Formats: sequence, C-alpha cells, structure tokens
Amino acid sequence: MKVLLNGRNGKVGSALAPGLEAAGHSLVDSLGEADAMVDFTRPDAVLANVRAAIDAGVPSVVGTTGWDPHEVADANVVVFYAPNFALGAVLMMRFAAEAAKHMERAEIVELHHAEKRDAPSGTAKLTAERMGGDVPIHSVRLPGLNAHQEVVLGAPGQVLTIRHDALSREAYTPGVLLALERLPSLPPGLTVGLDALL
Repeated sequence: MKVLLNGRNGKVGSALAPGLEAAGHSLVDSLGEADAMVDFTRPDAVLANVRAAIDAGVPSVVGTTGWDPHEVADANVVVFYAPNFALGAVLMMRFAAEAAKHMERAEIVELHHAEKRDAPSGTAKLTAERMGGDVPIHSVRLPGLNAHQEVVLGAPGQVLTIRHDALSREAYTPGVLLALERLPSLPPGLTVGLDALL
C-alpha cells in the first residue's frame, strides 16, 4: 500500500516509518499518490490533514490526540482514529472496563514525556469513558517518561492495579499495520479505537 505518513520526522513517525516499509508499504509524499494517510502530528494540524484526505478520497489512520475526531464522523471515506495503537494498551482498557463493573471506585494515572501536548491523554479519556465516564484522571508530564498508564481500582480490603508501559514508540507499529490492513473492511465515516479491530 502507498502511505502518506504525516509526522514522518516526529517522535512516533520516525519510529513508525521503518516498520511500515519493513511490512511492504511504500511511503509517498502527497495525497495524490496515496492509498491511505497515517497521521501522527499535532492537535493543531490533524483536523486539516484529515479533511484534506477526505477531500482527496483517501482513507485515514490517525493516532494524533488532543482533537475531536467526531468533527469528521460523517466523512464519505474511512477515518480510523485510535488514541493508542499499542496492543497492550488496548487490552489494558478492555480489562479496566471489565474490572470497573466489580470494584467500588477507580482512578487513572497517566504519565507521559514532558513534550506531550495534551493532558489528560486520549488513552486516559477513552479508558475513563469505557469504565463508565466518572473516573478521575491524573496527568504527569516529566522528562524520562515515554507513555505509561495505570488504572487503580479499590474495594474494601483490596486494590487492583492494571498498568501498561510503552517503553518505545515501536510499540505502536503493530496496531498501525493492523489498522491499514483493515481499512478496506471498515465503513465510511469514523471508527474509534483499536479494540474495534481485535
């Protein structure tokens, strides 16, 4: 597949590009050449990028957080958005949603590198939503971190902690490859969350 990778020189894009090429995809420089667009840019750039892809009739795989993907919900081409492409993070969200049914209270602590532009993270917000919505989120931004999330659930006499750590950005490559593979089977419009593909 010919892929336009927006954010190719960024933190995620520079880790993702070799994985896409190793899987047999070729990276192109414009929407006119692309079979699909992958976007890992900035919250202030992503909506314009996605709208340009929609106008060009090119399906999108979007990992940029800090924007409202529902603004493109009625697109006439596929827009696949996931706040996290690490398979372990998707499983963490699934386990947390199940655990929330059985534990009295929960809180989410998400930790990211100091340059992350949004807080709370898209992963934390989606986790809280899947757990019923009323879950406090604590955001930490510090040098030395990459992407980490802990869901702490409590009930009388016990605590359950579910944690995911993305130690490097290569963790996102398998999820992006899965999304690209499934693009042709998705309906036009917005699909949210990698768990929809598992």
